[in-house]
Amino acid sequence: MSKRQRADIESISGLEPEERATELPPTYVVMKVVPDIHEKALQWLATKIRAKKSDGGGELVAILQPKTNAEEEYTFHISATKIKLLEIAEDIDLVKPDPRGRPREFTVASLDDFLIDGTTIDDLLTIADRQTIVLHELENIRALEYEKFIPGYPLFKLHENQSIVPLAHNKQLITKIYPLHDDEELKKLAGSWYMPRWFKQPIGDIKEYFGESIALYFAFLEYYTLALVVPSVLGLFGYIFTETVPFFCIFNVIWVTLFLEVWKRKSNELAFKWGTIGMTSLDEPRPGFRGFMGVDAVTGKVCPQSPRFMTYVKMYAVSLPIVIICMILAFYLMLISFWAEDYMKELFSPEDYLVMIPSIVYSILVTVISAYFKDFASFLTEWENHRTQSQFERHRVTKLVLFEFVNNFLSLFYIAFVIQDIDMLRSQLQTMLLISQAINNFQEVFMPLGMNYYSTKKSQSLKQQKTSHKTNPEVEQEKAAAGSFPLLNIPQLQPDDPRIKQVEAEGAMEEYQDTFDDYLELYIQFGYVFLFSSVYPIAALWALLNNVLEIRADAFKMCQLFRRPFIRKVKDIGAWQRSFEVLGGLSILTNCGVLYLSADIRKRFPSYSDVELLIAFMCIEQLLLGTRYLIHIVISDKPEWVRVALARKSYESKQALKFERSQKNKKILFRYRTVQ
Repeated sequence: MSKRQRADIESISGLEPEERATELPPTYVVMKVVPDIHEKALQWLATKIRAKKSDGGGELVAILQPKTNAEEEYTFHISATKIKLLEIAEDIDLVKPDPRGRPREFTVASLDDFLIDGTTIDDLLTIADRQTIVLHELENIRALEYEKFIPGYPLFKLHENQSIVPLAHNKQLITKIYPLHDDEELKKLAGSWYMPRWFKQPIGDIKEYFGESIALYFAFLEYYTLALVVPSVLGLFGYIFTETVPFFCIFNVIWVTLFLEVWKRKSNELAFKWGTIGMTSLDEPRPGFRGFMGVDAVTGKVCPQSPRFMTYVKMYAVSLPIVIICMILAFYLMLISFWAEDYMKELFSPEDYLVMIPSIVYSILVTVISAYFKDFASFLTEWENHRTQSQFERHRVTKLVLFEFVNNFLSLFYIAFVIQDIDMLRSQLQTMLLISQAINNFQEVFMPLGMNYYSTKKSQSLKQQKTSHKTNPEVEQEKAAAGSFPLLNIPQLQPDDPRIKQVEAEGAMEEYQDTFDDYLELYIQFGYVFLFSSVYPIAALWALLNNVLEIRADAFKMCQLFRRPFIRKVKDIGAWQRSFEVLGGLSILTNCGVLYLSADIRKRFPSYSDVELLIAFMCIEQLLLGTRYLIHIVISDKPEWVRVALARKSYESKQALKFERSQKNKKILFRYRTVQ
């Protein structure tokens, strides 16, 4: 940014130089540091946050929150100047609407184009934009060549240009980094979101407040819930009128394919409106990526480099065998549950409710084991050291999908095609679906609510105990000692600043990791509903009722129970799209298989032998697979208007590049013109 552009921005901001120097800007990101951190490390972190880029710093504003006792964490309120915010907005290709309302990458040179309808710089960047910018700068604070380790911690080695804040976070020197909620905007969003509005959600407002990743999840949940209405109604009729297996076998296959293909169009439409449709897999290295520092072949920037073959060796020589072993153990757990159920049938009559105890226990164990394996899969994927966040998410999802398929669905395959007991299949499917939904709802709402209540009460109790055991002079003396930080030239908040209470309240909240668990829950539900939909068609109705509550429950927990997560940009639902498509393809095979084994079919065609029926159903299966592929070809991934808009954008970019080249050519030709 040139000096002239800086001067223009400062004049627009309306602040005098003296006011800009003394003003304490609002808090965008909170960073908490362990109370017993080494003095040198604390001073070093504070200096790095404020240092210039050339010194590996973030050029950010750091404000310290006063401590009330020695056991309290150091709390930094991180902010940035308006000029810095605009500079980084251009660096990270922040997308904002242009005067025509089309998403466009922001540039400082075209600042006036984005200040439309009387808007100012303060209106241009939302609070969420500023939090994203500050986090980007924190993660890009780098170690210099001579900085070999974190001061005071010789074992915490540093490499040149290594990202410092993620390392300090991994080493547990930094305990928490989180943005603060905007109470006014949150109240507006909550009022239009989890209040009774049936299915419709304010997706645009969710995107502005929580970002593209969370908004796309809720858009998918809404679309999936609406799509469940038709199979739910038909499933209710199928539950009343029993001989409907062939109809549901064909209908659900077509419905699943249409649902997933039309969703891709909807996803691309949203991605274009949000300006993320052009994202590629060539992202910057994620903060947790480990390796030696080198020049990136695509961007030319100095960043961590690691041989790709090392990741492949870890994936296929270690992680994959471990996942397969876990799948085998899950398979044997399933067999044990069946053996236990057979044993119970010998002790009691088949109609006795006690016979269902093994199935209920197995359903609960499936959910519990899934939770532990999720953490284990995250650990393995982190150890594999994938370069980008998209690669990390894709391989983590793959591990989970493989294990969850065995853990949740293999028992249904075993009953359907080995035991060949349709009534038992229907009972097992009903039990696993209802119990998994009940446990998930408890984990998502009531458990965080109880944990927040417990943590709040515990912190209040600790404060009261500390205060009651000290006389007033002792309290004042400790406050004074805690206030004498070894940090130089860092402004401090006033003790009565309202931000302090907000930071304490939100710091005690549960952390929202990402949408991973939410998609996994829908994936498992999707399998229960459609893999054997012809046997238990009413499953779609239970899923519909659950999802109506799920929308409100997820919205409530996002607004009231969890700390505000950082924004993450996405263009689609990633590896989950392929996972749902694989289940959709398998549903053709499973439903055709159930239809072939159905006693009703054999009664209707008594003259057909088993071989003739098998050949007939294999032909039907191939016909349905062909229909699925035909639907995939006919329905375009992008709506026509999106394709036209992308083509127009590409054309305009080429024309702008041609014009820039022509201007350079004119200058060169003018310099070398000859006199006739």
